[in-house]
Amino acid sequence: MMVGLPSGLDRIFLVTKGKRPKLSIMTNTTAIFGADVSAPPVVHARFSIGDVVKHRSFGFRGVVFDIDPVFANSEEWYQAIPEQSRPDKHQPFYHLLAENGETSYVAYVSQQNLLADDSEEPVDHPAITGMFGTYANGKYQLRPLHRH
Repeated sequence: MMVGLPSGLDRIFLVTKGKRPKLSIMTNTTAIFGADVSAPPVVHARFSIGDVVKHRSFGFRGVVFDIDPVFANSEEWYQAIPEQSRPDKHQPFYHLLAENGETSYVAYVSQQNLLADDSEEPVDHPAITGMFGTYANGKYQLRPLHRH
């Protein structure tokens, strides 16, 4: 039995065989959305929430607290980066609770500019205790309140 969804996209169907419903998506994105719409390349995040990382060039450290699969900041922010240093937008970008020798702050950094931090030292940022619990083996555990 095939049932068309009310979205008007007749290529999306709920297919039921026996007792187990299955969603089958049969799409031709060009026909549905037009030639001007394309999906970004599939990207994979190297780091996860709670990981301690280090900036490749500037050396500051931070804890990952959110991940954008592709660039999701303002164009003004992006254009403020010197052209020769601008990262590709089609890669994960990480929100970090960051610290350097002088202060703590929030940073937004492309994956290509991050390395795993192997110092085994915790990060000194005042927002960490509200978001994360224990620290062990280079990773903070997210508090249950902040999990999906």
